[in-house]
Amino acid sequence: MQPLRYLFLPLLTILLLAACSEIDEDERLIYVKPDPVGRNVLIEDFTGQRCVNCPTATSEIEKLQEYYGADHVIAVGIHSGPFAKSVRGIPYPLYTETGDEYYNYWKVESQPMGVIDRLGTCDYNLWAAKVRDELSKNAPLSLVVTSSYDKESRNAAFTVSGKGVDGSVSGSLQVWLTEDGITDFQLMPDGSRNDAYVHNHVLRCAVNGTWGTPFNISEGEQFIINFNQVLEEGWMPENMHVVAFVYDDSGVCQVNTCPVVPGPEK
Repeated sequence: MQPLRYLFLPLLTILLLAACSEIDEDERLIYVKPDPVGRNVLIEDFTGQRCVNCPTATSEIEKLQEYYGADHVIAVGIHSGPFAKSVRGIPYPLYTETGDEYYNYWKVESQPMGVIDRLGTCDYNLWAAKVRDELSKNAPLSLVVTSSYDKESRNAAFTVSGKGVDGSVSGSLQVWLTEDGITDFQLMPDGSRNDAYVHNHVLRCAVNGTWGTPFNISEGEQFIINFNQVLEEGWMPENMHVVAFVYDDSGVCQVNTCPVVPGPEK
């Protein structure tokens, strides 16, 4: 029986190899499409401290965030245009030159005015409907933002990561810093001046330039990108957030946010 056993083993190996060779190369690996990812929405709120109707638009943002969650409706207050300056053209404390670049690009004709997912300007009375429509869509990629902060150097380090989940995206990745809880004056709808007004989600700076950096990803690909920013004196790190979003010619593909100073782990 020993000679038969030695003869049988090589024959079995040949049969197995022959069976494997019958499977086409494309059929050996089965692609599994990534699970769908819900879309978050970005509201760019063009506002100013001398704009009497802007607090009404801010209230609309607060309502939307309360209803959908501030993690899903991400607002950025862009103090820009003539109402972000005095009548003599002197900028108020919350004004940024970057904000004025966006203001001019979108050809904002009046304030308050918003841009929802970079789909064009619209009055705040239309924000609720546009936010609802955008939230009903899936995003072509996932986006996760994390941060770490060094108190001594005031350096904040950010990581933006994610995965392509549907088709391909060719556009730009934008990273912003915003700040909440800033007490400064604001003209109110009744014409009065409120010197104790609290401004939230105020754009402080564009970490990677006014229009971001080139970004491309295909379905199934993963990415990790790191950024650093030294915070200016007077900015309160514990009140700040990182806002990161990917956009292309069709608008914002996905947006997400996280605190600059991470909270305690739950």
